[in-house]
Amino acid sequence: MPLPKDNLLFGYADKLTDEQREYVDSIFDNQLTIVNARSGTGKTTLAVACARIIGKELLYVFSPVEESSLGFTPGSVEEKEAKYTQPLKDALLEINEDPDRVIKREDNIDNEKQGNTWVEAKSHVFARGTNIKNKVVILDEVQNFTKSELRKILTRIHDDCTVIMIGHTGQIDLDRPQDSGFAPYIEHFKKKEYAHVCELNWNFRGRLANDADELI
Repeated sequence: MPLPKDNLLFGYADKLTDEQREYVDSIFDNQLTIVNARSGTGKTTLAVACARIIGKELLYVFSPVEESSLGFTPGSVEEKEAKYTQPLKDALLEINEDPDRVIKREDNIDNEKQGNTWVEAKSHVFARGTNIKNKVVILDEVQNFTKSELRKILTRIHDDCTVIMIGHTGQIDLDRPQDSGFAPYIEHFKKKEYAHVCELNWNFRGRLANDADELI
């Protein structure tokens, strides 16, 4: 079923554009939602808000573009990956959730014991062998995943998960843009009965941001 009419989606429901409403409804209607969206369109915030309403634990997966060097940088896995989780933290703040309270970390044991943590963030680099069950899974900046990296994650997801793939085919940061697996997986999934592909085009940061995105 789509988002119930009486659910305010943390204050966003009455303000959603038609594109955003299609995106949100798809998250509740389908096992897999793929959104090809520009920056500033609300794609991550709306996905995190939907995850909170669905009520399952959220697994947020990202792709560090410099994967080859990630293992050699100093610090723990969490410290190495911290800069890639800023979109998640910003989205949590937008729905009045404290990232320091709700994200699972080695130094957040007390909140985890108290049942306050409901979000786990990790890159695909450290996800090999993961068995993903009964979660909302957000794959963010998917344009920076290769086909094999996406396969590594997607083949570990059980059917009791809700999956949201977020990316933009116009913002690929890979050294070889043709290596991105996002467009091939859009084509692969778009006719599956359990999946829906949608787009978000308006950058809510303003006219400057929108105009900047027009230059290819």
